Amino acid sequence: MTPKPIKGFSKLSKEAKMEWIANEYLGGDDRCIGLLKSYWHEDKNVQKIHDEFIENTITNFYIPFGIAPNFLINDRVFCIPMAIEESSVVAASAKNASFWLERGGFKSEVISTTKIGHVHFAWYGDFKKLKALFKQIKPKFFQETEKMTANMRARGGGILDIDIVNKTDLEPNYYQLVAKFETCEAMGANFINSLLEKFSKILEREIQESNFTEEDKRVVIIMCILSNYTPECLVKCEVSCPIEELNVDPSIDPNEFAKKFEQAIHVANIEPYRATTHNKGIFNGIDAVVIATGNDFRAIEACGHTYASKSGQYRSLTHVDIKDGQFKFWIEIPIAVGTIGGLTALHPMVKFSHQLLGNPNAQDLMKIMAAVGLAQNFGAVRSLVTTGIQKGHMKMHLLNILNQLGATEEEREKIKFHFRDKVVSHRDVVDEFCKLRGIKNKSKVNQGS
Repeated sequence: MTPKPIKGFSKLSKEAKMEWIANEYLGGDDRCIGLLKSYWHEDKNVQKIHDEFIENTITNFYIPFGIAPNFLINDRVFCIPMAIEESSVVAASAKNASFWLERGGFKSEVISTTKIGHVHFAWYGDFKKLKALFKQIKPKFFQETEKMTANMRARGGGILDIDIVNKTDLEPNYYQLVAKFETCEAMGANFINSLLEKFSKILEREIQESNFTEEDKRVVIIMCILSNYTPECLVKCEVSCPIEELNVDPSIDPNEFAKKFEQAIHVANIEPYRATTHNKGIFNGIDAVVIATGNDFRAIEACGHTYASKSGQYRSLTHVDIKDGQFKFWIEIPIAVGTIGGLTALHPMVKFSHQLLGNPNAQDLMKIMAAVGLAQNFGAVRSLVTTGIQKGHMKMHLLNILNQLGATEEEREKIKFHFRDKVVSHRDVVDEFCKLRGIKNKSKVNQGS
C-alpha cells in the first residue's frame, strides 16, 4: 500500500503524528510508538524545550556525550565536553591532550573576530555613478540603524564597515553591499540579517531619490544574507617541543617520527584526496565541542572547508615546521561561535557544557575548539605514521559488533581477550561468538550490518 500525502501534519499532536507514521509507513505496526516514547525526557518541562527547538518533533535522538580531560590551553587545564557518535574521537582527544600537557600544552590566540554579510542586488547603470552615490549616503547606513545596533554597541560590537562591490565581471548587473560586523559573544545571525535587510531598504530609497535618470533608478534586491564564510573570524593554536620529546611510540625514533609526521602534513597540503580526510578528522574534534556547546557545526565546517580552499586548491588546515631541533605544529582556522543566545540559554546539556568550560566568552571558546581540532589531528597523523589508524578504531568496532550480537559480559571479555593481538573483522567476531555459544547455523545470529 502506497503511503498517502498528508495536509496539516504540523498541527497534529505528537501521538497523532506517530500513529500516522505507523499506519502509513510501517503497515500499522505501532511498536515504533513505544520506541519513540522511550526516548522522551521524563521531565515534561525539559521535553517541551526539546520539542520546540525544531518543527514536527516526535522524539529525541541521543548522541553520546563524552569528556576529554587534561587539555592545557594557555596555561589553564580544561575538561572538554564532546558530543559525537564516532568511536575513538574522544579517546584520541584525551590521549593527545595528556601528551601535550607534559610539553607545555596548547597556545591559542584569536587573530580577529569580524563577520560578514551581503546585500546582493542588480543595478543597470554606470557603476561610477553608483559608487559616487554610495560615498554620499554611507553615513545613513550607520545613522538609520542606531536603534537596532544600540545593545550590540553597548557590548563593544556593531557595524564595522560597509562598502559597495562591483561583480559585473562575473554576473551581468550584479553588485554587493558588503558589511562587516562585530557581534561579541553572540553568533549574531539574526542581528546581521536584520541589518542587511534594513540596508537594502536604505539603498533602494536613496537610489530612487537620487538625480539618476529613470532608467538608472532601477534596482532589484536579490537577497540579504550573512555569509558563513568568515575568514576574518580567525583563531590560531599551536603546540611545540624539542624533537627528542616526541617519544610517541617505542617502535619509532623521535627524529624519524618527526620526519614522517612532517611528510604526512605536506602530503595533506598538496593532495586534495588526503586533505579531505585529514581535515575531516580535525572537524571530528571541533564539531563535537561545537555540538556540545550549542553552536552550528554545519556553518563552522562549511567555513573551514572554504578556508582550506582559499589558495584555489583544497589543502590541509594544519601546518608543521621543524627547525633547529624544534617541532612546531599549528592550526589556523576560522571559527564563528556564540556563547549567548540560541541553544546556549535553553538546552540543559549545553548549559552544562559551558559551565564545565568555565563559562567562556566567544573568543575563549574559539581557542578551545581550535586546540581540540589540533589535538585530534595530531592524534590521527600520529597513528597513521606509526601503528596505523585501525588499531584504536577496531577496538571500538569490536564492542559495537558485540553489542549487535547481544553478547553477555562474560562472552564480551572472552572475545576481547581472543582479539587482543588479532585484526578485528565482523565475520571473525561472529565466528568466535558462534563458537562460544555452540551455534552452527550462523544465519540465525543477528549480525547487524
